[in-house]
Amino acid sequence: MKNFIKLEKQEGARIELHDKLNLTGSEISINVLPANGAIPFIHSHKQNEEVYFIIKGSGKFIVDGEEIYLSEGDFIKIDPVGKRQIFASENGISYLCIQSKVNSLEGYTLEDAIVG
Repeated sequence: MKNFIKLEKQEGARIELHDKLNLTGSEISINVLPANGAIPFIHSHKQNEEVYFIIKGSGKFIVDGEEIYLSEGDFIKIDPVGKRQIFASENGISYLCIQSKVNSLEGYTLEDAIVG
């Protein structure tokens, strides 16, 4: 039995990695919105915070009515209850979204590592 799963390059407007990688502690998706595209709904979450990383392009997020402009290389973290919607600029936007249960992290990096 292998202790890893490798996924080859994927194409598409939204790639969800939960099932493809058998994730058990987070949901990760790679998303592409075309020029002037948008997520067509405002949403929040019951228990998952989200971290977004802008891979390419630019756009704006509206969180609780506040406009936040983001471009390549930017990160934004949104609490579960934050009402959010995403809009692409005229150049489009590609982003990585990581969802995890708020307050569930018990250790990280070296605190969780077993050397040897």
